[in-house]
Amino acid sequence: MPYYLNPFAKHDVSEFPGVLISLEEAQALYAPGQTSLKGDLKAAEAGVESIGEHSPYTIEGLRAEIDSDISTSQYDSVYDRKSKLISKAIQDIGMGRYQYELFCLCGFGWAADNLWLQAIALCLPQLSAEFNVDSNTVRYTTCATFVGLCLGASFWGVASDIVGRRFAFNFTLFIASVFGIAAGGAPNWIGVCGLFAAMGFGVGGNLPVDGALFLEFLPFASNNLLTLLSVWWPVGQLVASLIAWGFIPNYPTNEGWRYFIYTIGALTFAMFICRFFLFHLFESPKFLLARGREAEAVAVVHGIAYKNKSKTWLTEEILDEVGGDPEKPQETTKLTNVEIVQRFFSRFSKDRIMPLFADWRIGLTTALIWFCWATIGMGYPLFNAFLPQYFEHAGKTGQTQSTYQVYRNYAIESVVGVPGSVIGAYTVDIPYVGRKGTIALSTLISAIFLFLFTISANSNYQLAFSCVESFFQNIMYGVLYAYTPEVFPAPNRGTGTGIASFVNRITGLCAPIVAVNAGRANPNAPVYAAGSLILAAFVAMCLFPIETRGKMSL
Repeated sequence: MPYYLNPFAKHDVSEFPGVLISLEEAQALYAPGQTSLKGDLKAAEAGVESIGEHSPYTIEGLRAEIDSDISTSQYDSVYDRKSKLISKAIQDIGMGRYQYELFCLCGFGWAADNLWLQAIALCLPQLSAEFNVDSNTVRYTTCATFVGLCLGASFWGVASDIVGRRFAFNFTLFIASVFGIAAGGAPNWIGVCGLFAAMGFGVGGNLPVDGALFLEFLPFASNNLLTLLSVWWPVGQLVASLIAWGFIPNYPTNEGWRYFIYTIGALTFAMFICRFFLFHLFESPKFLLARGREAEAVAVVHGIAYKNKSKTWLTEEILDEVGGDPEKPQETTKLTNVEIVQRFFSRFSKDRIMPLFADWRIGLTTALIWFCWATIGMGYPLFNAFLPQYFEHAGKTGQTQSTYQVYRNYAIESVVGVPGSVIGAYTVDIPYVGRKGTIALSTLISAIFLFLFTISANSNYQLAFSCVESFFQNIMYGVLYAYTPEVFPAPNRGTGTGIASFVNRITGLCAPIVAVNAGRANPNAPVYAAGSLILAAFVAMCLFPIETRGKMSL
């Protein structure tokens, strides 16, 4: 049966002929003339018994390499040994068509996240007018969405470890599209908030699920591609702003925003179709290992090699002989649901957090990184989530801008912001600038132009200031996404970045509440608060003790 008719098909190695090579052939192809002396030295330093010099592509050489890696990790089980062996096999296959296609489809998830955040921001003036909700109270629509985003991120992160990456990867966008389209037909404001919260539950799973899935299929040498997923973030804003500009100003209040939401929902559904039918996603081999489905895990590795027109040496026999524990021949890789959940939450245990404060240097870095994610998490939506409202009330007191001008200005601001992510990717490698210089300078300029946005009610001035702010803000976010995983030690990287993401979502949830209450006192108060928070992040960035430019991650 064709894969597009059976997206959840199981696989066998017989489906991928011509990809298997022997260990001797792998030695000649991947490591001619090398031995595993380096691996033995690592093992000796870690207190693991060395087995002498062996070719890297022999059973003994592979076992020595796995032993040295296991000695520095928290877990030592058959599952962990075999998981590391699969990672080595994927590393040898290398980057290819499968990973590049997956990069685009995971990018859909990142784009959808910001697509819907901006869609809701663009609808606020229209929701206020149609449902007769004042311009401050209507901001709770964003709060409802963030509730869904937080719940979705928590639920899908665990669910993907239990029901599989493929299910979560496909159905997060399906749920987002269904409830998003339904929100376009909501009869009242409460209904809109409820449906947007349900939509947020779906789209909120994209960042944790897509990032984890992409990482599990990436060769280690190409892990930096994970940070490039952030390029899709401003693309989501650009698409939302252009569609809104086309619909909302050209239809009556109660039709334009609905057509806009229908279109965004249909676009999200199209992304789901591309993922579900046009691209065959292999289930994560590490998930299959955790469920005791070793033959399928090996078949997936063969499938990746077949798609990439590459070769692999991995077989079930090698997996069992190298990854199995000779003293526990009956032990399997299968983990129970309870063990899977325990492993997920162990990333946030005291034992995993304490190494992030092992000495003053890494401890200060950890605290400053989390502080930056918290302040930016609130400062970003305080301005961007309500920018169409700010544009609407620009001009003379008591007057509002035309709907066409509001959405035109927002589209212009979105277009100007897109190159920021690309430029940031280049400036981080400039000598004497690096990650720290790029992120600090872009954050400072973002904060300055947030304050400048409030000094004039002229719509042209506000457009110019918001464009500059958007450009440097995208540099700031892009570099922060790249810098954060680089500074955390590898064994605790998931914990450090996971907590950073959590505090970012929580403070984002609080942003609409601050905007509603501060906005009643002074319409510019939320922008002042956003500028102050971004400025505080700049001060923290100036204190970063680690520069990662030109250095390997810990």
